[in-house]
Amino acid sequence: MSSDKPHGRSHEGVDPTEAPRFGASAGKPRWRPWLLAAVVVAVLAYLVFSRALAGQADAAKAAKGGAPRAIPVVGVAARAGDLGVYQSGLGTVTPVKTVTVRSRVDGQLVSVAYREGQLVREGELLAQIDPRPFEVQLHQAEAQLAKDQAALANAQVDLERYKVLIAQDSIPRQQLDTQAAAVDQNEAAIKADQAQIESAQLNLTYSRITAPISGIVGLRLVDPGNIVHASDQTGLVVITQQQPIAVVFTIPSDHLQPVLLQRKAGHELVVEAWDRDFRVKLATGSLIAIDNQIDQSSGTVRMKAQFPNDDSALYPNQFVNARLLVETLRQTVLVPTAAIQRSPQSAYVYVVKPDSTVEMRTVDVRLTEGDDTSLAKGVSPGEVVIVDGVDKLQPGALVAVSNPGGVRQRSS
Repeated sequence: MSSDKPHGRSHEGVDPTEAPRFGASAGKPRWRPWLLAAVVVAVLAYLVFSRALAGQADAAKAAKGGAPRAIPVVGVAARAGDLGVYQSGLGTVTPVKTVTVRSRVDGQLVSVAYREGQLVREGELLAQIDPRPFEVQLHQAEAQLAKDQAALANAQVDLERYKVLIAQDSIPRQQLDTQAAAVDQNEAAIKADQAQIESAQLNLTYSRITAPISGIVGLRLVDPGNIVHASDQTGLVVITQQQPIAVVFTIPSDHLQPVLLQRKAGHELVVEAWDRDFRVKLATGSLIAIDNQIDQSSGTVRMKAQFPNDDSALYPNQFVNARLLVETLRQTVLVPTAAIQRSPQSAYVYVVKPDSTVEMRTVDVRLTEGDDTSLAKGVSPGEVVIVDGVDKLQPGALVAVSNPGGVRQRSS
């Protein structure tokens, strides 16, 4: 039996075998949830980024509107003062006098009256040689003198008699002349005897060896009991005079003319003796001599200075650094040498202005001596220059200065 409806189709006219293309949520595409999630993430990222930008802007605004941080530096106020112009050279301490004491007579050394290293004065007893041989020689000379004096007296009496007899024409003239010659011989013998006495007395004096100069006694060279001779080359002891004492030093010949000009003007030039490291000043003296020629091998000239050396700070053959004060710059502007900076064009310093900012100024260096530098122009007395921390500075930088002449400046 045939059906009235077509085969394979429902009564609504739809093919029952065709499946629906969408599920239960018909009308909502599947990609919409992912799109919504992407929008949410984008909004959150925008909020975070906007907040970060706002923070940076606020920080920059605060930094621009707030006070900048001051750079800590060390400064010193420039001052007006005197600065000496020195010539320096290596020197050797030299005694003004050095004496090797020797015996002037031959004999046995019986005693020594000094201690090694002792300070002795001129005329003090140093040693004693056995005086007895010289006392014997003195007695012999005195006895010979007495004998010759008696002979002279007898000859003079005979001469007076011969004069009477010659007046009476009782003796020949030749006998009178012979007697007069005998008187002259006796007088000469007496003079020789007196010389022998003086020689014996002198030898007796030489047996007492005394200090010829004042100075320091060195180590003993001969011990008591030894026989010493006037011809000995070793000597008994060496004495060096240390008060005053001298220093012989050299300076370059190129610097000689200013020294000569000061000497010709009659000025006494001061010389300072410093230790090997230029840290301790040992003594102060004066220039007493300049050598008469220049050493061509070294291009230097030798000079000698003398020091009182009352405290015995200088010792013979000691090496020292000598500083000769040639002249003094009066009331010049002085700044610490550490404040001077140098560029290929010129020297400059950083000067602190009243508003606690720094200014770079070109300066004209006149002289540098040790820790002080004299300026011809560029800085006035009282202005503060930076001596430490300049590597962090630029013109206009704000600074906090410490130790500018004992005062601390702070940024306003």
